[in-house]
Amino acid sequence: MIKLLNLINLAGVKLGKFKIHCAVVNPSGDSPLQAFYDGKFQRWQEYQGKQNFQCEKVLSLIKMERDQWLFAGVFNVNGVKPRTDKLNGYIYSTSEVGGLDSLVGRAIVTFNKKFRASYLKGHKYGDSLTISEIKPERVSIGDFPGYNAVQLPLPMLRTIVRQSLASWKTALSNVAGVYLIADNADKVGGKLCVGSAYGSKGLWQRWCNYASTGDGGDKELQEVLAKHGVDYARNFQFTILEVIDLNASLEYVQLRESHWKKVLLTRRFGYNSN
Repeated sequence: MIKLLNLINLAGVKLGKFKIHCAVVNPSGDSPLQAFYDGKFQRWQEYQGKQNFQCEKVLSLIKMERDQWLFAGVFNVNGVKPRTDKLNGYIYSTSEVGGLDSLVGRAIVTFNKKFRASYLKGHKYGDSLTISEIKPERVSIGDFPGYNAVQLPLPMLRTIVRQSLASWKTALSNVAGVYLIADNADKVGGKLCVGSAYGSKGLWQRWCNYASTGDGGDKELQEVLAKHGVDYARNFQFTILEVIDLNASLEYVQLRESHWKKVLLTRRFGYNSN
């Protein structure tokens, strides 16, 4: 059983007095894994509600599934100051420790954490971090999984559009179709919205609109965001109900859209009004 700390030591990195940050989705819905995909995890981590990094270094893990965590790097703690915006909390100044490229974003760590605390003393828990896998490449969103396997939160859709990931753009540009937006908010969510895409660029162009605005120009979703704020759009999750040939008529696409609205009752219980 290989321990993460042993590999870090072999890389010549001395941790000194360190904490382990077990990064999970925060109360506002921001995902550390999404931030990592975007290359913004360090900045994401530097914003803290309390002075959680009273140490020399931070060893960062990102929650994947069950007891699996992604090693996101080791960071020097250089300083901290109160936030000056409308939000309470602190902003840390950190710098990533070099020499760990073979592990950052590649090492999957097993850590059977049965408690809620996210900021742990390194000397107490460090030896519990064992390597379950080292991936050949740094983790990323990955290639298009197939039309029947799409389950895409809006923040991830925005990353795909911003990076113009080739496999996603090609697949979504080559079909029209009917799609479903699910509101995954914990407290006020659960509603569904059925939509359709047609024209020369198919689903890709339509979903780019959602990536840009959050509501895609849909009146009902605009009302939702007006009520709950634009950041609420991060709760929207996209999937594909039916793939349709790009050459199909507008009338046929709208007929299929209407069918799915009837089946899923989204006019009665969801966000569709027409």
